[in-house]
Amino acid sequence: MKVSILDDYFDTLRTLRCFRKLDGYEVAVWNDHIQDVDALAARLEDTEVLVLIRERTQIREPLLERLDALRLISQRSVYPHIDIDACTRRGVIVSSDQHAGSPSYAAAELTWGLIIAAMRQIPQQMFALRAGTWQIGVGNSLHDRTLGIYGYGRIGATVAAYGKAFGMNVLVWAREPSLQRARSDGYVVARSKRAFFESCDVISLHMRLVQETRGIVTGDDLSCMKPTALLVNTSRAPLIEAGALVNALRQGRPGMAAIDVYEDEPLRDPGHPLLTMDNVVCTPHIGYVTRDEYEIQFSDIFDQVNAYVAGNPINVVNPQVVDVLKGRRTS
Repeated sequence: MKVSILDDYFDTLRTLRCFRKLDGYEVAVWNDHIQDVDALAARLEDTEVLVLIRERTQIREPLLERLDALRLISQRSVYPHIDIDACTRRGVIVSSDQHAGSPSYAAAELTWGLIIAAMRQIPQQMFALRAGTWQIGVGNSLHDRTLGIYGYGRIGATVAAYGKAFGMNVLVWAREPSLQRARSDGYVVARSKRAFFESCDVISLHMRLVQETRGIVTGDDLSCMKPTALLVNTSRAPLIEAGALVNALRQGRPGMAAIDVYEDEPLRDPGHPLLTMDNVVCTPHIGYVTRDEYEIQFSDIFDQVNAYVAGNPINVVNPQVVDVLKGRRTS
């Protein structure tokens, strides 16, 4: 059976312990990134199992129509980049572990790193020092300031705990079930969404990108933030209304941003507005990109491959595909 893995930029997966779970298969690992349908169709022509690294490659119907051998897509987390309906029609199983019970410490750690970097102007101070300038400004402390956690799931809860350890006042806004968990963990819940955006010195977004959360942070929300406040997004760019963050930063509310995710990835345009602003710290979607996190994630992904081969697929997000496959067998 042929397994293809896309977008392993640094050829990391072969070096992981969990890669041994693919022993016995014909495995092709691709280290570049392409999105051209013709090139991908040629590359994946004989692939039965496709392993994806998050949302790095779009898997849409024009491509799926040309992959007659494809039977399984195995990945982890959300799947806005996959045309699930097209997969179902073509009899392609999509397995994706949603890992709801396991916190991503890598993403939480990067979030905290970005908060400190932005508040203390670490990248800007470093670049100035390299250019021969000794100190370019005065940063801000975190102690006794208000950290806003928007979305209290596994990552949000971990970042909240980091904030508490730094002596910050943690304020939470989320859906009601998440607010109940936050209350039970001893955190204060905001009176309203507006009050949340008005009162926080740092706001960090921690929600899954689903239809209900797309654009959930609006330009009006951002305009309520303090001119000294920081907005952090290590989750997904479309959680924020398109164009709203750049416009808000230009208007001075919030005064800073720290961003790991973008509308179009990979982002290779040095002229992108967020990359040209002195009050923005940017990283290239590396929240989950650590060796430890890869071991956790790809152990699950490869388990899904082996479950499929054993005839018992797991974490199937399009269970209707079973009826399609049954229909093929009886026709």
